[in-house]
Amino acid sequence: MEYPLTLAHIFERAGKYFGKVELVSRRPDKTIHRTTYGEFHKRAQKLSNALQRLGVKKGDRVATLAWNHERHMEAYFGIPLMGGVLHTLNPRLSAADLSYIMNHADDRVLLIDDVLLPVWERFKNDVHARHVVVWTHGGPAPAGFLDYEQLIEPELPSFTPQIDDEQQAAGVCYTSGTTGRPKGVVYSHRSQVLHSMSACLPDALGLSMQDVILPVVPMFHVNAWSIPFAAAMVGSKLVFPGPHLDALSVLQLLHDEKVTVAAGVPTVWIAILEALDKEPQRWNLKALRQMVVGGSAAPQAMIEGYQKRHGLHVLHAWGMTEMSPIGTICRIKPSLHSLPEADKFRVHATQGLAVPLVDVRAMAESGEAPWDGKTMGELHVRGPFIARSYFNNPVEADKFTMDGWFRTGDIVTIDPEGYVRITDRSKDLIKSGGEWISSVDLENALMGHPAVKEAAVVAVKHPKWDERPVACVVLREGAKATPEDLTHFLEPMFAKFQLPDAFVFMQAIPRTAAGKFLKSALREQLKDFKLEK
Repeated sequence: MEYPLTLAHIFERAGKYFGKVELVSRRPDKTIHRTTYGEFHKRAQKLSNALQRLGVKKGDRVATLAWNHERHMEAYFGIPLMGGVLHTLNPRLSAADLSYIMNHADDRVLLIDDVLLPVWERFKNDVHARHVVVWTHGGPAPAGFLDYEQLIEPELPSFTPQIDDEQQAAGVCYTSGTTGRPKGVVYSHRSQVLHSMSACLPDALGLSMQDVILPVVPMFHVNAWSIPFAAAMVGSKLVFPGPHLDALSVLQLLHDEKVTVAAGVPTVWIAILEALDKEPQRWNLKALRQMVVGGSAAPQAMIEGYQKRHGLHVLHAWGMTEMSPIGTICRIKPSLHSLPEADKFRVHATQGLAVPLVDVRAMAESGEAPWDGKTMGELHVRGPFIARSYFNNPVEADKFTMDGWFRTGDIVTIDPEGYVRITDRSKDLIKSGGEWISSVDLENALMGHPAVKEAAVVAVKHPKWDERPVACVVLREGAKATPEDLTHFLEPMFAKFQLPDAFVFMQAIPRTAAGKFLKSALREQLKDFKLEK
């Protein structure tokens, strides 16, 4: 049959089969709110009706500026069901970026958390949203805003989806804009359904109705890696952390709700590991079968720390906004189970194998690189949930090859088994005396030192070698380490020319709006740093 792949199917399935399954949200005041897919199913349809009443038409963008909670989940479905395009905004971005993104997307309506209204105040005069609807947490919306509950309350809890074509736009996310202006990536209904199916497969995220999922990754960051759509497809219980993403708050939710799957960026899991190491008996995490880590490379020492000290499994993943976002997942093939433990951990630290429906290749200057685990090249990807262009942005056309691949900008090796290992972003590779040095390899090794909490390595100009690596290091609380200590620790793992020329000790490493290390800021801080000849 010609059966359209749309989010309407996922939505109706969640309502029909999983109506009693819980959606749990932590409010800003840390109280817990509980509802069900059944109630969500009614309220999302009421939102669809309300948006139509506000004049939203098919193809119009509707923005959200909010943390993770069940009403944000209503918008995830209520907006695309009525033919609108879900546009999640990142409150951690600058006012200039937020106003640029809203104007470029031409958002007609904004749904916003009351606790984020101060963010709105910073850029409201530079945008032209017709309506601003507030998710309140007690009391009515402030004057001049529409109250979400009052908006949807009079509407009928039934709606006929306004989706004519599976290729119709369902959502748009903008890249964080760390290089140049933010770029918009539009997701079709078809791409979201196929991505959800691929993500749920056993050797991908392996999600099912047996799971309790805690997306620590914010719903404004690539649709929380599209986990809300995948969870609704299979009927998983969802636990939303709200604005409380600190280690102790997340650990308490993992413990209280018996979470089986959690997902977040490495900086989150580094902080949680530190808290677990201090009080290993405080939380019962026996239900937690996997912690998905993505967004940037996970240090091998962190993966080993969870497994060896706490019996917890880290599932390493990689993807991009342009990929909806999951591209690879690291699971060990049965043929590799006989490897020594140290070798298996090295495999776990790779980005893994391409998920079904994603093709990968590494392109060197001479052509496609062999899968030998040594030859580096830029990672290219293609598939049915990977962008073929940027929204209203022909300037960035060079990111897409003539033969239909997306150029990721990541430099990788691919081994004979197909495991992808990111050695660096192309702009972060360090070229010293004609030789390439991977900042990622140095960072992950440094974070294996017992005194090091975080490390980021950047290139600094050198009068003789063009560039040399400098390591920016944050030590653990109460720990001590000298540059000589760290150099000695690295020496067995790296050639002499690869070792950092200097170590800069910091209180904190600057981060992007997505929680990754902001290396451009570090390079700016160190632009006048003098290295010896």
